[in-house]
Amino acid sequence: MIKIKRVYEEKQRGDGYRVLVDRLWPRGIKKSELELDEWSKEISPSSELRKTFSHDPEKFDRFQKAYQKELKSKDIQEKLAHLVKKARKSNVTLLYAARDEVHNNATVLKAFLEEFQA
Repeated sequence: MIKIKRVYEEKQRGDGYRVLVDRLWPRGIKKSELELDEWSKEISPSSELRKTFSHDPEKFDRFQKAYQKELKSKDIQEKLAHLVKKARKSNVTLLYAARDEVHNNATVLKAFLEEFQA
């Protein structure tokens, strides 16, 4: 099962394999404090796409389509397959820092991985 969660929420037993899916390290958290198994920068949106989106809900549809296109890149497929394989065995929690719990890269990535998994 694939779940999403803000990095600022406490770790739960059911989180399973925890993956930070942001390109930038989250503000206010020391690397030694964040309990995670992997920081997967390569599957996060490109810097250009992230800056263009700028967490503006009105730009989310365009962001989502562009990010999905990036996720279809051959360079990323192996990493996505790795996460899907983990999710078939146990929970995988995608960690993100954005305040908006609906309009963020983790929601797009979760949906993409679930489709990839099917």
